[in-house]
Amino acid sequence: MFDIREICAPAQTIAISGHERPDGDCVGATLALYNYLKKLYPEKTIRLFLNPPSKVFSFMKGFDEIITEPDRESYDLFFALDLGERRRLGSNMPLFDNAKDTACIDHHVTNTSFAKHDHIVPDASSTCELVYLMLDEELIDREIAECIYTGLAHDTGVFQYSCTSRQTMEIAGKLMDYGFDHAKIIHETYFEKSYRQTLILGRALLESILIMEKRVIVSVIRKRAMEFYGVGPKDFEGIVNQLRNTRDTDCAIFMYEIGPQEYKVSLRSNEKIDVSKVAAAFGGGGHIRAAGLTMSGSYYDVVNNIAEEIAKQYV
Repeated sequence: MFDIREICAPAQTIAISGHERPDGDCVGATLALYNYLKKLYPEKTIRLFLNPPSKVFSFMKGFDEIITEPDRESYDLFFALDLGERRRLGSNMPLFDNAKDTACIDHHVTNTSFAKHDHIVPDASSTCELVYLMLDEELIDREIAECIYTGLAHDTGVFQYSCTSRQTMEIAGKLMDYGFDHAKIIHETYFEKSYRQTLILGRALLESILIMEKRVIVSVIRKRAMEFYGVGPKDFEGIVNQLRNTRDTDCAIFMYEIGPQEYKVSLRSNEKIDVSKVAAAFGGGGHIRAAGLTMSGSYYDVVNNIAEEIAKQYV
């Protein structure tokens, strides 16, 4: 039984972190837990470590308290949220390794159960949903509710993905009762894009191609295009989902160059393809309908290797 109070009771110093390049669910879940534990244990030292998140999440309570520089201190307890593998902590991995006790809350089907206390529910819509179910309802306030709602909205594609359950919708409804502007949160953190983001989205769509008898759509953004438009990885949010919306396709592959002959790849699918298996074959991970990996090789090598793995699921 994963009991937050029981796990936290012996600890005087607690660190919280999530995966590299934190998305809405990661930021929402870690901030929700951070704010909750600070409220529950005002006498304890509680710190949140993340790679710099997007400023669209700056409305959340505690955002300006996030520590973005690596720390080498030893904490009594370390919470790892929304990641399936220890290595995805990136520069914050030493915090996990040096902690006296560790806990993980996650919903990735590829989670390796790497902590001492693991709460892994692959069927959950988001890590925020899992965090909500662990908190004492009487201690949830408007600010904590905002964090959780944001994560729910982001990891469900604004409640449209298959991971959205009745329980997810019921939780979202309860959170809305706290009175925050839920429509504004969705618009400003999920749909609203900068002009540069709109341009790079257009570039990705215009240069996309169909492969595997037009069942898979692929697009790539190279370093020179990133430099030309003045964009980086944070500006690519939503591109792979837009590709996935292409009619009559089963899977979308979006990749961008992170170094010579090295690509970061995002995968999305509809009903036929389990992209978590595809990603896992190359050392990546994620969910059945959304996964990612990093791969070395030429653009053509990467696409061909991924296509071969996808093809196995058509047999």
